[in-house]
Amino acid sequence: MVADALTGLGWTNLMVVRGRRVPDEASEDREVLRSTVLNISRDTLRWAQWVLADEPFLLGELPVAWQVSARTDVSSPLAAWSAYFTPGVPGEVLGDFLAALNNRHQPTAGSTGPELVLDTLTTRGWLRDIDHPRFGAVDRMFTTYVSLGEVPPLIQDGDPRPLTLAPDETGPAGWQAWAEPALGAPYLWAASFSAGVPHDLVAAFAASLASSAPVLRRVLPKSTKDRILRAPAD
Repeated sequence: MVADALTGLGWTNLMVVRGRRVPDEASEDREVLRSTVLNISRDTLRWAQWVLADEPFLLGELPVAWQVSARTDVSSPLAAWSAYFTPGVPGEVLGDFLAALNNRHQPTAGSTGPELVLDTLTTRGWLRDIDHPRFGAVDRMFTTYVSLGEVPPLIQDGDPRPLTLAPDETGPAGWQAWAEPALGAPYLWAASFSAGVPHDLVAAFAASLASSAPVLRRVLPKSTKDRILRAPAD
């Protein structure tokens, strides 16, 4: 679904062929792995990388599947920010985030404050975090959370300050989202946005996540299927 969304946006798909070859080994015996590695926007300022095949790091005890990044201009080889998504993040939600990124004239410049994300959720029925109402919200089933706080390790951002922080210092805050069907249960999915991700892009992700519009599913998560409203497909 995500790959189809990227194709529909006109992003270029690059295929990288990896493998190992032993000296004097016949070509037909060479071990080859083909994986779709990179999808690049037309202006080359934004890209989405499928990293699951490359032993990605864990986020909420789940492997990262997609890394989405953006840079300020084509002369810079480094990303100004990155966002990470594990398997299980609803394809519609990730697709809407990518569409918002694609439609943004400048993918790195911030234009709004963090309150936009929480307002987007609460206007769709989510509840403010009772302990930290300015920094988090949860859906009415208390299974899905969005929170602004210190980002996990290995999250890449254009701000170099986290690399020089002392052990007792707190780095820049970024948005985190996750689905936890029950307190202490394994996460269904997780997403992490580095500190530099513009808040309006996170709000687009949040709006899609909180949407009540029906979606097509062939398989329902066992841990939450009894809480889902189901209707026959048209």
